[in-house]
Amino acid sequence: MPLIKSNYQPTFPFKNGHFSTIYSAKLRPSPHLVQQRERVQLPDGDFLDIDWSFAKKPSRKVAIILHGLEGNAQRTYIKGQAKVLNQNGWDAAAVNFRGCSGEANISYQSYNAGKTDDLEAVINIILKKDKYAEIALVGFSLGGNLLLKYLGERESFPKEIKKAVAISTPLSLKGSLESLNVFSNWVYRNSFLINLRKKYKTKMKDFPEKMTAKDYKKITSLFEFDNVYTAPAHGFKNALEYYEKNSSLQFLPNIEIPVYILNAENDSFISEDCYPIELASKMKNLHLEIPKYGGHVGFHQTNKLYYSEERTVQFLTE
Repeated sequence: MPLIKSNYQPTFPFKNGHFSTIYSAKLRPSPHLVQQRERVQLPDGDFLDIDWSFAKKPSRKVAIILHGLEGNAQRTYIKGQAKVLNQNGWDAAAVNFRGCSGEANISYQSYNAGKTDDLEAVINIILKKDKYAEIALVGFSLGGNLLLKYLGERESFPKEIKKAVAISTPLSLKGSLESLNVFSNWVYRNSFLINLRKKYKTKMKDFPEKMTAKDYKKITSLFEFDNVYTAPAHGFKNALEYYEKNSSLQFLPNIEIPVYILNAENDSFISEDCYPIELASKMKNLHLEIPKYGGHVGFHQTNKLYYSEERTVQFLTE
């Protein structure tokens, strides 16, 4: 499928990648959305929370929405996407990954960019409701990588999953970490690190034999957090193996349903290999759009409707 020619042309301030990223994350008014929380038990005895919102009329279609690193289902970009989907006849199941819904999870492990077993559990729980004939997967940033890996690593998955959308997605985890380490990204990098260190310190109380003050002091970068916690907690020998085995770029050629990837050219979070132009030109199922502007999850049109939200609905319904 050839590259999709982008028509996204924001107003002047939103042509700056950092402005669009920060405005959309911190300054955009939160869309009014009524959400109902459902706590679900995972196969290993842990839990996660799903925040549901519904179309005005009973629907047989549901979109499972996945947030980014240290996000949650109350983030403005999640609520904005869910609201537009609801307005267009879709129910929305916005997933809070383990430990992201305001309450620490039970187990030593939490979530990561490739932990697809939790996504699989959520899909199975929703299918058991026997309510939906069509499922779409919509992921932002880390959540986009997660859903693409899910679709590409399995020989089969439920037939109800028809399409998927990945927005501002780090298809190469190592490359994207290197991009975040650029000096101009220090605000984002430090924000992530502060939150992750805080979670590690809280978790230390429950797992003193695995998480120590000595290791806590080592966490001075995102790479070291993945080395000290993410990798060992999820069965990888180190951060580099975690990045290598979980980057979704390698799984894209195996995906057989239509997927739409929207990555802005001026997204400072992602690396050059997160724009698989050559691959998209050869694959009939891979729809790739690379607007010049948009930053990281910052595709502003108006506060009520973002370009990414509009394009997601268009792709799922066309």
